[in-house]
This record gives sequence, structure tokens and C-alpha cells, in this order.
Amino acid sequence: MNKLLDETLSIKIAEQINSRASTPFDNAYKAALSTEGARYIQGFLTFAGKPYRPIEHGWIEIGDASDVRIVDPTLPHLKKNPQELWYFAAQRLTVKKLKAIIEESKEDYPEDNPLPIYGDPPYEYYGDVMLGGQDYLAAYQAAEAKCREISELKPESN
Repeated sequence: MNKLLDETLSIKIAEQINSRASTPFDNAYKAALSTEGARYIQGFLTFAGKPYRPIEHGWIEIGDASDVRIVDPTLPHLKKNPQELWYFAAQRLTVKKLKAIIEESKEDYPEDNPLPIYGDPPYEYYGDVMLGGQDYLAAYQAAEAKCREISELKPESN
């Protein structure tokens, strides 16, 4: 089930953190640090139209188990109808865990950007990209299925 995207809060947080179009993982990281109770999420985003496949993306989730909302600090840059965005989470991190991973990554690999985070090897292959483990593969396959469904329902957008 697709969780509710909080458009208003997404736009507000995007403005607060000065989000940029090409950095969804950095945007999500900054949003997680500045939003009480947030969880950093990595996964895939799908929508009708190009690129006709899932795109790797980052966002945050807020709320408790009965009322989880998606906050996407990259939303203002997507130029898509928010009701036609589908998010498929592959990895959820608390802010505490996120900070620890970033800190360790910066120490171990100072020349590399620590985001996105893929977890521990072994990694799975899909498409022509190597990314995270089984959770990433499952999220990608679910997002890919949604892309096929969208293209069948809306052939005019293809």
C-alpha cells in the first residue's frame, strides 16, 4: 500500500533545507536531521512517463505505525503530479543510525560521497546497476511492476 505523501510538509521542508533537484539522498539526509521523529528512507520512485522505469530515490517518513506519512524534500523539483508518485522503500534508518553510518563512511572513505547507503554486501544485481541486497531487489521489482502497470493503464503518457 502506498503511504500518504504530505505535499505541504514536503514543500516546507524542501524550502527549509534548500533542497536541490539532483540530490535526493542529500535532501533526505538534511530533512531527516531537521525533522523530529523522521526516518531516512532509500528506495525507488515511479511515475507515468519518462524514464519509464523506477528511479532510485531518497525521502523521509514521519508518524507512528498507524499514520506514516512520506515527506519528499525533492518533490518541488520533480515536476510531477504528487497523486501519481509511488514510493517503494528498500531501506529505513533512524537518524541515530544514519548519523553513525555517515560518520563511519567519511572516516573510511573520505573521498567518496557517503550517500546513498546500501548496507552490507553481498549486493544483488538488477538492470545494469549494482545496488543493495535483497531488500533493494524486492523494492526494485515492486517498483518495476508498478511501472508496467502504469504504462498499461496510461498508454498516452508513453
